[in-house]
Amino acid sequence: HCLSFFRKAQEGKKKVVVAGCVPQAQPRQDYLKGLSIIGVQQIDRVVEVVEETIKGHSVRLLGQKKGNGKRLGGARLDLPKIRKNPLIEIISINTGCLNACTYCKTKHARGNLASYPIEELVNRAKQSFQEGVCEIWLTSEDTGAYGRDIGTDLPSLLWKLVEAIPEGAMLRLGMTNPPYILEHLEEMAKILTHPRVYAFLHIPVQSASDSVLMDMKREYCVADFKQVVDFLKAKVPGITIATDIICGFPGETDEDFQETMKLVEQYRFPSLFINQFYPRPGTPAAKMHQVPAAVKKQRTKDLSQLFHSYNPYEHKIGERQRVLVTEESFDSNYYVAHNRFYEQVLVPKDPLLMGKMVEVNIYEAGKHFMKGQPVSDARVYTASITRPLAKGEVSGLTEEFRHAAQNGTNCKAHPSAEIPVKTPLSLWMALQLPWQQEGGGLKILSVSLVLLAVLVMFYYRGMETEQ
Repeated sequence: HCLSFFRKAQEGKKKVVVAGCVPQAQPRQDYLKGLSIIGVQQIDRVVEVVEETIKGHSVRLLGQKKGNGKRLGGARLDLPKIRKNPLIEIISINTGCLNACTYCKTKHARGNLASYPIEELVNRAKQSFQEGVCEIWLTSEDTGAYGRDIGTDLPSLLWKLVEAIPEGAMLRLGMTNPPYILEHLEEMAKILTHPRVYAFLHIPVQSASDSVLMDMKREYCVADFKQVVDFLKAKVPGITIATDIICGFPGETDEDFQETMKLVEQYRFPSLFINQFYPRPGTPAAKMHQVPAAVKKQRTKDLSQLFHSYNPYEHKIGERQRVLVTEESFDSNYYVAHNRFYEQVLVPKDPLLMGKMVEVNIYEAGKHFMKGQPVSDARVYTASITRPLAKGEVSGLTEEFRHAAQNGTNCKAHPSAEIPVKTPLSLWMALQLPWQQEGGGLKILSVSLVLLAVLVMFYYRGMETEQ
């Protein structure tokens, strides 16, 4: 899909900027020639790269960032950004991971674990709530491994974040691999029962065969995965466990695959991500003996049929649930809300419900959703502590800078501010020019002398040419 997109863009004389793990790990691929690339740790320079690409230049920023001799986790958390959904803040708590899975390309691109300090993450969360956000998603390659590189752990971070969540707002945890969550099961169960944390966890199993897991270098066995799931189900009643499965990993036998089918039948995961194995170039798994394509396709089909054979929400019809409304459905016919277990509930498209926590009666259930009717006598919570930013409005800007951007007047920029939407580049440059900063006069003099020297050099070279 990416290759097709690149070709169409270039045929249409469009400028292309590529970001993410694949170009970072394999920047010399033929299909990336002539395209601009932003590395996984350089995303905060996207404005600069886009500006240069529009001018016709090919820019490649792939370096690793360091601070005090240590690799940093990525772009600063306090950089301004435009939220896709003004009600939802997505915070990356760390980059990289501690594993070395044989099929994974992410490790090549992002390297080892690098975590953001707890204080920075809490500050970002607080700022988000002050900008009208009512739901926070924590993301990373492996949330369970958070803090191991900086002397802390995931529960320590989560308890601090919970303190910052206002009433009616919610926190959703991201993906965690089994080995690291095993060490914190008791604390994680307590956190997942907190009223402002969704009882939801994404724990990839990938296969229910220990021999396949060993070839994948997943560093756990099926018993470990079951221990995590069984414990959380017992301590957090109703919890939603999402998982991933790879069909047709090199060396996977029919018996191996049947073990995976039994696991899905046993737990009936409400959310299951099924992936047909694809050998990513440069990974150890790409060099292993491959399962025939037809077999991989059939196993993927069989697992998909099993997944679609059960309805995880049918027994919930008639329940009264409290849900948080945050977005619009793909077909634009409903608003999308989530209940305590991060299960999707479709509600009437009433603008008064958006960003609110409301009670509904469940009257219908499908494979991936329920439908709810708001209860007339129920209390409606306004989750946001302030008015949410307008769609397209820039997060993280000071009021002073925002006023200057809107009125075209001069001001001092906040150190973390980038180019706001609809703000002329000239305004941003004016805010950054050296003569507007301390010691400006000396800087002007230095720049002038350099320019004068260059002009004199060209003048005398021209004289010598004429002679």
